[in-house]
Amino acid sequence: MLVVGAGHAGAGVAGLLRQAGHTGPVELFGDELDLPYHRPPLSKKFAEGELEQWLRPAEFYREQDITVRLGEHVTAVEPAKRLVRTDSGAVHGYDHLVLATGARPRPLPVPGAELAGVMSLRTLADARILRKCVEERRRLVIIGGGYIGLEVAAVARANDIEVTVVEREERVLARVASARLSAILAGYHRNRGTRILTGAGVGRLAGEDGQVRAVVLDDGSALPCEAVLVGVGAIPRDELAAAAGLRCAQGVVVDSHARTSDPRILAIGDVTRRPLRTGSLARLESIPSATEQARQAVATILGTAPVPAEVPWFWSDQFGLKLKIAGLVPPDPGTVVRGDPATGRFALFHHLGGAVTAVESANSPAEFMAGRKFIAAGTRIDPVRLADPSVPLRDATL
Repeated sequence: MLVVGAGHAGAGVAGLLRQAGHTGPVELFGDELDLPYHRPPLSKKFAEGELEQWLRPAEFYREQDITVRLGEHVTAVEPAKRLVRTDSGAVHGYDHLVLATGARPRPLPVPGAELAGVMSLRTLADARILRKCVEERRRLVIIGGGYIGLEVAAVARANDIEVTVVEREERVLARVASARLSAILAGYHRNRGTRILTGAGVGRLAGEDGQVRAVVLDDGSALPCEAVLVGVGAIPRDELAAAAGLRCAQGVVVDSHARTSDPRILAIGDVTRRPLRTGSLARLESIPSATEQARQAVATILGTAPVPAEVPWFWSDQFGLKLKIAGLVPPDPGTVVRGDPATGRFALFHHLGGAVTAVESANSPAEFMAGRKFIAAGTRIDPVRLADPSVPLRDATL
């Protein structure tokens, strides 16, 4: 059993295989030199505490007889021979192969992107650089108003760093959140000193002596800075799969059992394009999705009962807001606001004709859990009663 990729998905499937009773060899290949680690702290808590939060201690892999090959890059997969090749020249055979190669930051295609002080955030090494920027009090411009960018902005502002977020769309979180939640979070940030520019394109990055000094927008205005974080999305690392002849379409296409177009090769995590409960395919870049797919892969490999489909969900921490989101927001939904966004405790229930399709919550764990259950069961709600916090959630359904 070979697992290529030592992030949450890859390390998860290796551990779950042993937990499920698999006794054959398990080898885990990772490009980085660090043991598999938790990635959420990289954007949520990079300025304080221990960055190195291992998923499992080194002893776990030894005790479970999992061979971890750190810093060994798999360069080719040969499905017909059931083997992989690495950059060391080694060849490894497999009965089953799990691709968990993740995604890489999308580069910024403008002049000056190569300047020192321009960074992305995906690895421990990236987070260490970002922490140094905070320690050195560098003015920070974040290009991209997604969750990663806003999380970094929140941490930077909490450390009194001057921060500007530049987003080319007309609102932050345009591709991943409702317009209502975007407006609430943008206001929350602005009230705490984050400068947010929307509908703004980046023309180039200006530097001096090889160091970034400003972000120059399309309109010619300049944002002086000493550090730039590029957070404009991620590209699935599906090159190995594509070269091996597996079906790829903006990610490795898998079914609800984590199977690729080759029955001996599975794929999980951010590299995949997976089926949703609606039947469509999508990339879900989240730890819950990666964990669910790891369980799917183990069931497929061992021939055990299929894993039931879960409602997709993820979380974000920004200032004092513990955000939890479940489901996918459809175009033009009806929206019920439960709680008061001004207090930092609320939930947005999005529905189509009364059937809940998504919930976006802040500091409201009960509403989040209820929303997940409503989505999974196809429960219809009474919008008026749901909007009234005095009405128990169970009494707001039809």
